[in-house]
Amino acid sequence: MNKLKPISKQGIPRALQKVERYRLLNNPIEAESICRDILELEPDNQEAIKMLVLTLTDQFGHGVSSNSPNELLPRIKDEFSRIYLKGIILERQAKTSLYRGLPNSQHDAYEWLNEAMEAFQKADELSEDDDDDAILRWNACLRTIEKYHLTARPLQGRELPLE
Repeated sequence: MNKLKPISKQGIPRALQKVERYRLLNNPIEAESICRDILELEPDNQEAIKMLVLTLTDQFGHGVSSNSPNELLPRIKDEFSRIYLKGIILERQAKTSLYRGLPNSQHDAYEWLNEAMEAFQKADELSEDDDDDAILRWNACLRTIEKYHLTARPLQGRELPLE
């Protein structure tokens, strides 16, 4: 039986560049494979873990579970990155749900976008002064809510917590 071939330690920077390239080419399956090759050699490679989270979210709607990228978050050491990527996961879950158009998907999307906005708010508080990435994502979430007129799930049919 064939076995996967390991990559060289010296090849990791180039492999990370290829991950970005494959993501830009909308080929997240190839990008995921490269991330996994890097992580076989360096299980704690922070850049590869972050890129793997993104490649998995690129595959939402194509059979990849939304739990897969969440399982990687505890491995990210930098608090800003961990919270920011949590927001990315939630935002992409919301958009995938919205685009699928299943019953109540607009309410699911609204809830996930609000959770994403909370994560981006926390990330912004941790970010460097010249890093507006979290603000840009927060604004994108709000624009999605406004564009699609998303609203909270109606209270009717919702179970209220017991006191």
